[in-house]
Amino acid sequence: MINAGKVLNEEYLKGTQETNELLYRHFAPKMYGICLRFAGNPMDADDILQEGFIKIFSKIKNFRNEGSLEGWIRRTFINTAINFYRKNARNLKMGSLDDIELTDNSNEVIYDKISREELLNLLQELPIGYRTVFNLNILEGYTHKEIGVMLGISDNTSKSQLTRARAILQKKVQNLLIEKIKIPFEDMKIVQKSRRELKTLEAEKSYSQAV
Repeated sequence: MINAGKVLNEEYLKGTQETNELLYRHFAPKMYGICLRFAGNPMDADDILQEGFIKIFSKIKNFRNEGSLEGWIRRTFINTAINFYRKNARNLKMGSLDDIELTDNSNEVIYDKISREELLNLLQELPIGYRTVFNLNILEGYTHKEIGVMLGISDNTSKSQLTRARAILQKKVQNLLIEKIKIPFEDMKIVQKSRRELKTLEAEKSYSQAV
């Protein structure tokens, strides 16, 4: 029985301009989502995406077609994002978080209360160290030991950054939910004010006509 996926992979592995273009069109949208999660803004995500595909195109012929091509591509982009972290982490301050209360309810699921786009925006607001550890541990499934090796930090540092990342995100999600609750009430106030003003105008008009 012919394995359609393997046959398609063999086409991608030719490494020609045409097959590279097909590979890019097929995998770019999904890989860009990964880049956005690790990057702090779309411009950095574009840089990671471009650098990642340069690596893919230069090494595609070395792929043995024994495992998942998508898995190999995904790991390549994660490694590219980690290299981005290493280049930028030294120049960026982690930020003072002494005012953030670290709670023990880290297992509380609050992220399902907001949209994927809203979570992505909040992730991009995290300091680069916290964002990278959160992505690797929570979204990619790496252990703290593996993350430590990847980023050149200790297991405890990885755990600490994840705890603080959770604390920041929980606070940001809670603030976002509060804003969502406030907006309908603000709209209601505007509607009520408009109705009062309309009634006042109608009353003044009736009075002027009566006079």
